[in-house]
Amino acid sequence: MEASQLAEKANDIRKDILVMITEAGSGHPGGSLSCTDMLTALYFGGVLDHDPADPAKVGRDRFILAKGHAAPALYATLAHAGYFPIEELATLRKLGTRLQGHPDSNLLPGVEVSTGSLGQGLSVAAGLAAGLRLTGEAGCVFTILGDGECEEGQVWEAAMFAAHQRLGRLIAIIDNNELQIDGCIHDVCDPGDLGEKFAAFGWDVVRVDGHDIDALVATLGRLKAAAADEAAPVAVIAATVKGKGVSFMENQAGWHGKAPKAEELEIALAELSAAVA
Repeated sequence: MEASQLAEKANDIRKDILVMITEAGSGHPGGSLSCTDMLTALYFGGVLDHDPADPAKVGRDRFILAKGHAAPALYATLAHAGYFPIEELATLRKLGTRLQGHPDSNLLPGVEVSTGSLGQGLSVAAGLAAGLRLTGEAGCVFTILGDGECEEGQVWEAAMFAAHQRLGRLIAIIDNNELQIDGCIHDVCDPGDLGEKFAAFGWDVVRVDGHDIDALVATLGRLKAAAADEAAPVAVIAATVKGKGVSFMENQAGWHGKAPKAEELEIALAELSAAVA
C-alpha cells in the first residue's frame, strides 16, 4: 500500500475498534488505538510474510500480541487482512463468539498463540524464535508488548534468555504510551528507560515514532531483512499515545478499559473521519 492508503487503513481499523467495543459494552480502547499503526505497518506495509488463505503456511512470519487486552486492534487488523469477515467484528465479547476478550488461537485463524496474561508473550515469542532456528524454518517472530506489561518479571527472564540464546530473528515492539490501567507507568512502578533496560540485557535497541507508519514500515522492514540466527534480538521502542486519534481519549488512563457510550462513539468517529478528509 502507498502511504496514504496505509493511513486510511489505520483510520478504518480505529473506527472498527471503537464500534466493536461500544457494541460489546466492554473492552480496551486506549491500548488498542495506540498499537493500531504498528499492526497496520506489519500486516499492510509489506513487512509480515503471512497468508490469510493459509494461516499455517510453513516459513511465515509469526506475530504475537503479548498485550492481549488490545485484542480489538488485532481482530480488526485480521478482518481487514481477510482472515475472517469484517461483519464478525460486531460479535466481540458476545456469547459464542470467536472474538473473545483476549485472543484465542483455538478459535480464530491468524492468532498464533492465546495471550492475555501479561508478561507471558515475550516468552512465547522467544520460544518460537528458538524453535524456528532448531527446525531450520524461515521466518521472523514479531511481538508487541505494553510498557506497563514490562513491569512483569517474566518479561526480563525472557529478555535474558533471548539475548543469551542469540535469537536474532526475534523483534519485540514496545508500545511505549507511558500509561497503564492505574495511571502513568512512572508513578505506578517506574521501569525507567526501556531502551536502556533492553540494551543492558543484551538486546539491540531501535527507537521509532509509533504513529509514523512510513517510519514503522521502513524500520521493521530493515530489521526483518537484517535478522539472522546467532545475532542479538531487537527491541523497538515505539513512542505512542494511548487512545491515539480520539481527542478525549488521548493520554487518558481512564480509557484503558472503558467502552465509549453511543454519543461518545459518534464524536470519535467524526474526528477520525475528519482526520482523513
